[in-house]
Amino acid sequence: MKSTSPTTTHTVAVHHPLLRGARRLRIALVGLPGSGKTTLFDAVSSTAPQQGELTDTHRVYRACTVQIGLDEASVVALPSLSSVHHLQHDDLSTLKFLLWGNDRPPITAHESSAPPAPFEPPDLIIQVVDATQLQSHLELTLELSQLGRPMVLALNHMDTVRRKGLHINQRALGTLLGIPVVPISALLGQGIAELFNTAVATARQGICQLPQAPNRHIANSLEPLSQALTQPGIDTAFRVPHQLLLLLFASGHAYFERELQEHFAARMPDLQALREAAGQGLPRPLAEEIRADGHHRAATLYEAAMRPGPLEPERNWRFWLDTFLLHPQWGLLASLWVFAGVLFVVFEVSGWIDSQTTQRLIEATSHWQPQTTLGVVERAILDGFIGLTGIVVPYMLPLLLLLIALEEIGLMQRMAFVLDRGFHKIGLHGGVAVPFLLGLGCNVPAISAVARNSSGRERLIASVLITFVPCSARSAIILAVAGKYLGVWGVLGVYALTLLLLSAMGLLLSHQHREVGPGQVQDIPPYTLPNWHAMLRETWARSSDVLTIVTPLLVGGSVVLALLGHFGADATINALLTPLTSWWLDLPLVLGLPLLFGVLRKELSLLMIFQALGTQEIDAVLSTEQILTLLVFITFYVPCISTFAVMNKTLGRAKAWFSVMLSVGVAMLLGALVQIIHFLLVMAGLP
Repeated sequence: MKSTSPTTTHTVAVHHPLLRGARRLRIALVGLPGSGKTTLFDAVSSTAPQQGELTDTHRVYRACTVQIGLDEASVVALPSLSSVHHLQHDDLSTLKFLLWGNDRPPITAHESSAPPAPFEPPDLIIQVVDATQLQSHLELTLELSQLGRPMVLALNHMDTVRRKGLHINQRALGTLLGIPVVPISALLGQGIAELFNTAVATARQGICQLPQAPNRHIANSLEPLSQALTQPGIDTAFRVPHQLLLLLFASGHAYFERELQEHFAARMPDLQALREAAGQGLPRPLAEEIRADGHHRAATLYEAAMRPGPLEPERNWRFWLDTFLLHPQWGLLASLWVFAGVLFVVFEVSGWIDSQTTQRLIEATSHWQPQTTLGVVERAILDGFIGLTGIVVPYMLPLLLLLIALEEIGLMQRMAFVLDRGFHKIGLHGGVAVPFLLGLGCNVPAISAVARNSSGRERLIASVLITFVPCSARSAIILAVAGKYLGVWGVLGVYALTLLLLSAMGLLLSHQHREVGPGQVQDIPPYTLPNWHAMLRETWARSSDVLTIVTPLLVGGSVVLALLGHFGADATINALLTPLTSWWLDLPLVLGLPLLFGVLRKELSLLMIFQALGTQEIDAVLSTEQILTLLVFITFYVPCISTFAVMNKTLGRAKAWFSVMLSVGVAMLLGALVQIIHFLLVMAGLP
């Protein structure tokens, strides 16, 4: 299937039928304790996975839907399973689910408990293996092969294996087991995409590997018992693969022996006699011999697959860089460095570009102050285009080029993987990290990026939260006002308040909008050098909304406000906004129009505030409490009309207005909160 965009043409292979909806693939994650099964599930899970207990146990499973390319899978992370043959009591429910799911066989009809789990049995099993302890895990692999379901083996902790100077020949191991073997590092996100793509391909083939039979001397001893168990009635009653039922009964498994006694009491004396006869020619009791045989075959597989010394190229800078960037803790530090780099571009590089472009345009046209209506309109149109230049040239384009370059290199995808778990707490995936960083320059391309890469609940939450990210215009006000009148702690306090607000709003929105999208299998691409031609095309594609949506609104809004001022409507507007400015925020009445002007361009409203107050030293007119109230309100209320226009396009009118009302409400609430805190401090006798 081919899909064409303004920038490139991508070719995607589509397999029919797609595994979606009723055809969705069901995958069970199984493994010994410490295998990394939970880490793997967390790496692909949705923001709110389902959780419950298996029947008759207190052991918890977790489940969610995961997007795998164009396909979907219901992934269930089961409690740790130590063995299939030698089950503990709590392991029995896990085995029942793997065998039957919510479709109970006739032998369980007399049981009063519910099915092991409230969903169907898996189509495929992914066994997560600690590759550093491969031999013990392979014993479980041999037992799972008897369940009669397709399997994929995930060799986890491969980074540790390489660090120890070892090599696992996964091809040889896969050939010996008859199942696909995929090396991964769940903690670092490596190999996960290949693992799930392999799982989908294996399920599509519909081929189940043959069970690993015991050694010949045991198989020959069990042949009479095997024939006795090959009865249509037994097969129908248990619905268990014959090889598995044979070995479970031969090993004296209490549950299956009890059910045979319950439903086939007349045959039990013969079956028990055949089991006793099978063990007579063996050097050890039959159950011990079967267990020792499994241990021996696992050791043989281990010896065939494990080799000292890596058979791959020596570790290079890519290996060490991934070890740092994808580490759960160090990766967060690297993400902070990226954030700091983006801030540097916004405040230093973009600030310099702004001084060389927009500021010079403003200075060159400042002498033109027309008095006629036509002249006022022409001046307003010019101001609108100057404002557009101030958005695009210094802030949007450099930041877009930087972030697209980091995506081309492969850095942003690694950052998204590391941040994924943190973003889950506010109902999002780590992939929104790039739009959030882009929002530091301008919210418009950030929301457009969210619209391209997400849908439904996640698109709504991310878009709304991005409107609270301080863009370059709001940051300019924060630095100009807080930096001058409140000091460095004032600046840090406003940004800390922003982070706190983003977290709180994310939790609130994710709680209110309970629809949960699927988890995502994030691909970690190899490092590559950026292609500048592709980067320029992608930059144009991501910034085109500014020209098609923002330009007419910015110019038109500038004309409307200029005409209001030209015809002396300033006083009327200020009077209409009295309930907000004077009554609610306790600010001077003359600040009504500058606040309204902020819906066009925030930093220009700061100039209007200076003009309205008659001075640039606003601390001579406003108290510290009023300065902080004004700063908080301007920072958080309606980002700008351009942002509203993009949200109207991507989310629809109702949700765009919801975002506007939410931002106004939050700004008013925080403004009132500043006054309340100030009042309490005064009452307490504090300055």
